[in-house]
Amino acid sequence: MKKNMGSTDKIIRLIVAIILATLSYMGVVTGTVAIVFYTVAIVFALTSMIRFCPLYIPFGISTCKKK
Repeated sequence: MKKNMGSTDKIIRLIVAIILATLSYMGVVTGTVAIVFYTVAIVFALTSMIRFCPLYIPFGISTCKKK
């Protein structure tokens, strides 16, 4: 699995994941929206930790710095 996510992309995803999880946890959003927020937060956190986004492959996107 080749990394296709740069450090800026990783940081942005982690920040968004924290915000979405916090909004759900604090009860700002509830019900189905909260479940969607938690799911997106988990996916963003996992993809940022492994620095690989499977959705980037079909579009040929890579935010890694070129060597």
